[in-house]
Amino acid sequence: MSISGGNIYKGLNGKETPVTGHKISALLAVLLMGLLLSLIFINNINLKREMTAFPEFQQAIERGDYQEALQMYRVIHDRVVAADASESDKYEQDREVMAQMEELVDTKLESIEYLMRTERYELSAEDILFMNEMEELTSSQISGWLRDLCEEFLLGSIEKPDVIFIFDQMSGIGNISASATPLLKEIETIEMARGDVQTAESEYDQGNYIKAVQIYQEVTENYEGFVYDFSVSRVTDIKDVMYEPMLEEGEHMLQRFMFYSAETLLSDMAVIFPDDERINADLIEATSHTQPCEVYRGSVEVLCVRQLVADTTRIYADNYVGYDKGLYLTTTEFSNMLQELYENDYVLVDAETLADLSSDTFIIEQDLVVPVGKKPLILVIENLDYSAYTYNKGLCSRLVLNEQGQVCGEYEDVNGDTYIDREAEAIGILDAFVEEHNDFSYNGAKGVISLCGYESCFGYVVSEDEVDDRNTALSAMGRPSVDFSDTDIENNRAVVSEIMDVLEDTGWKIASSTYGNINAYDADMDEIVSDTEKWMDQIGSLTDGVHMIVYPGGNYIYGTDPKAEYLKENGFRIFFGIGSNPYYIYGNNYLYYDRAIISPDSLVNLDYSRLFDADDILDPERTGAPVVSEES
Repeated sequence: MSISGGNIYKGLNGKETPVTGHKISALLAVLLMGLLLSLIFINNINLKREMTAFPEFQQAIERGDYQEALQMYRVIHDRVVAADASESDKYEQDREVMAQMEELVDTKLESIEYLMRTERYELSAEDILFMNEMEELTSSQISGWLRDLCEEFLLGSIEKPDVIFIFDQMSGIGNISASATPLLKEIETIEMARGDVQTAESEYDQGNYIKAVQIYQEVTENYEGFVYDFSVSRVTDIKDVMYEPMLEEGEHMLQRFMFYSAETLLSDMAVIFPDDERINADLIEATSHTQPCEVYRGSVEVLCVRQLVADTTRIYADNYVGYDKGLYLTTTEFSNMLQELYENDYVLVDAETLADLSSDTFIIEQDLVVPVGKKPLILVIENLDYSAYTYNKGLCSRLVLNEQGQVCGEYEDVNGDTYIDREAEAIGILDAFVEEHNDFSYNGAKGVISLCGYESCFGYVVSEDEVDDRNTALSAMGRPSVDFSDTDIENNRAVVSEIMDVLEDTGWKIASSTYGNINAYDADMDEIVSDTEKWMDQIGSLTDGVHMIVYPGGNYIYGTDPKAEYLKENGFRIFFGIGSNPYYIYGNNYLYYDRAIISPDSLVNLDYSRLFDADDILDPERTGAPVVSEES
């Protein structure tokens, strides 16, 4: 039998009684309210317990009742450990109390440790009781501290007597002796390994990661125990630190044609990471572009050119008048010269390769290494300032970077139209030639670019000193003066600095030609000092350290002259004079080269047959010789 709207249950009197839905809902509400009140009551009890747990722990520590304090900690610890993972949030307060307890013990320990290390503090009976009876709360902390002390001893930041003093006391504490005694027995071994480990760390601090790993690997072969474990850990750490930046450096070397340096770096990395596919692939690329090398004992050719004629319609014009027609090679003639030198087995080398400049007070002669069968060549591009006095001669007016970040020349043709061309200047021509003929450059070397500061740098006014000189030159060439604000100058400096970065990254080196393009031989000390300070402040500040001076006109200062000593004291240690034959010599803390000027005039009047045939370089249109077609 059913009754609509309710259920039937038997009451205490045994009679069937209908129960409606409203009554069931009311009953459930009463039950839920009771449950909620119970939970609140239990939670309040737990909260009260948690609020009093830490103060009671702290009081037990203060009165020296360490066993009671430890028991309080263990109760909470066991409760948290035994909790079901799904109820983890309920024990957050317990975890916070545990953390407070651990922090209190750690603070007390650290105070004792500090006194032991800095003041030779001897442990009191109370200290020993605290460390012994707090068991897991003290043993783990102290064991870690003792290992840290061994590490510091190994690295040299604490000395043996202090370490022995601490370990002697700790070895007598029951729950700590198990970790202290074995380490104490290793002190002598740790002392023996200190030299190698500290050398490895010094190499690491200097960024010589491969050397650091190599030393640590040798240590692991010779030691066991603590030293072995420490060294293995350091190798792992260093490998993690070195991998990406060093591999990127090696790949950057490949992009810049520094194949020999890349081969050395990647070979060392391949030993440390033998199964790394990326390293092995890069190493194969490097070795495919290297050749057997040998120490070169012969003469070193140093060739010097000036700006190039990008627009020959001006300089070849019948009405062109000027002595400087014979000073500048055309872009075609420079390209011809590179091809001749390449075919005659010359290879570009870094002018600084012959000198180790790591010491300020003396220069160390370096062997010059080149690929077997090659002859070394140093190229100098002189005085690449782009004075306004060279306008209207078909030369570039400044350097710029194109969208690919390559250094280009900018010039104006006879119609006043402006062109930007990578191969309008010697820099871009040589860069492109090396891209096509990697073996023309040993390890990515390009050349030396010398700069004055008078009037401009790379065609840009970069200091207030240059403004008047620039406008004077513009006026002399029939051009209007230009106003340069501080903002203009700062923007120009930023542009020049960016160009400098690209040049130095791609194998070019920067040199001074003195600020005012002066006759250094005739100048007195005051003029040399003033000129050098200006150059270093206005031009040198735009680049990394500069060590070379290309003396204008070849008017060099003898290495023993006080003026030369002043230059050396300011970092200039490599000097270029002028001479048509190859010559270099080491002096007192300096290296001197003669440079052979290559120009249309010198190619006609001097014998450079040891290098190339001048007739194969000079443009027939310049010399008036008939142009012979291939068909004829």
